[in-house]
Amino acid sequence: MKIELYPEKTSGKINKFWTKCVGSCHAATALREDWRRQLRKCRQELGFEYLRCHGWLNDDMSVCFRNEDGKLWFSFFNIDTIIDFLLDIGMKPFIELSFMPEALASGTKTVFHYKGNITPPKSYEEWGQLVEELARHLVKRYGKNEVREWFFEVWNEPNLKDFFWAGTMEEYFELYKHAAFAIKKVDPDLKVGGPASAIDAWIPELKEFCEKNNVPIDFISTHQYPTDLAFSTSSNMEEAMAKAKRGELADRVKKAIEEASPLPVYYTEWNNSPSPRDSYHDIPYDAAFIVKTIIDIVDLPLGCYSYWTFTDIFEECGQSSLPFHGGFGLLNIHGIPKPSYRAFQILDKLNGEKINAEAEDISPTIDFIATKNNNEIVLIISNYNVPLSPIESENILVTVNGLKGCKEIFIERIDEYNANPKRKWVEMGSPEYLNKDQIEELIEASKPKKEVVSWRTAGDNQLAFELNILPHSVLGVTIKTE
Repeated sequence: MKIELYPEKTSGKINKFWTKCVGSCHAATALREDWRRQLRKCRQELGFEYLRCHGWLNDDMSVCFRNEDGKLWFSFFNIDTIIDFLLDIGMKPFIELSFMPEALASGTKTVFHYKGNITPPKSYEEWGQLVEELARHLVKRYGKNEVREWFFEVWNEPNLKDFFWAGTMEEYFELYKHAAFAIKKVDPDLKVGGPASAIDAWIPELKEFCEKNNVPIDFISTHQYPTDLAFSTSSNMEEAMAKAKRGELADRVKKAIEEASPLPVYYTEWNNSPSPRDSYHDIPYDAAFIVKTIIDIVDLPLGCYSYWTFTDIFEECGQSSLPFHGGFGLLNIHGIPKPSYRAFQILDKLNGEKINAEAEDISPTIDFIATKNNNEIVLIISNYNVPLSPIESENILVTVNGLKGCKEIFIERIDEYNANPKRKWVEMGSPEYLNKDQIEELIEASKPKKEVVSWRTAGDNQLAFELNILPHSVLGVTIKTE
């Protein structure tokens, strides 16, 4: 198996749309100090720009109330506290307008441990009033120029009937319409979009509704997972993941872009599965999946590709105390980086120009990408397949053409034996509650080790070196040139 790099042949700068935004649980968790420490770390080390979470309007955020005389009143103090923090660390909010405050709700159906109300409003006019008051408050507090850089997304996955939305598609469109007009009433340049759907759904339907009814819409948002069999047992999830086509997310992204055109597409959730209790989230498999997926879609015109989520401080099913419980997060509850976190760190090295690369006798489980930035070439390789499908260790010969000289080549591995803190935790006896020394030991185990690679001259201005990559793993290769 051979990969040939041609650093002098480039195809433009890479748009790191996967760092534009990252997801989290419901907004109230953003009031926690440990949550904030973890987001600050992600901002500093991974470069995320926006934060999206459910439940900005939940009753646990104390946003909307009704007096005894029936008059509505609002409190945006907790929302301000969160936004102030985001701005302080150099981030901005991607505001999901959910869920329905009890004071406005037409019913009592809720979702998750924190009981977000999923019913339509009793009065769409009052729903619009809430959204308008919120937008007006934010503009007054932070200024039009600042808030114009934010995003307002109406609801979450309304196509999942009676899970996230107890109404019909038509009722969601009514919800969207009132929210969109309310936001634009405050400032026509504020950005609003939807449908924030699961499985790339309702894109042409919402677009058509807005066109026919002159309803403003600035972007399309949607979500994707290889399977949307959420909240099932791990064995069922594994079986469903195994049935997914390798690389199918890229096909769905292309279709969504086509359906949404000319509106930009913002993926506000994605992961290897939609279950918050899936062991695959904790192991190197997820790192390989992440890198493979980004390689597949890196050249597509996406507004953002927001990973769900940055932390295992996550309360949809109640907060687990297990350090590795299959949560969505890049970081576990103690802030220990998982293999997925390290994958984002390696992907963050894709700076400068994408360079041309050719493959010979390549395995169907191997994907790769390379960039050049000044005197540094980065090659990232993923060895990935869906669960229960064939995958093997692979030996790869890499040749680099057109180099006048090389100072150093080193690699960073994410695999069963490297950057895999769960393996170390199991060796500890899988303790449920960690002490400080154990946390430090697991943080150390999470770090990819830098390995220096020997190379040989293979011809005029050409060098070559050999690599081995394990199943469901990632290699980050850095070549320092003269």
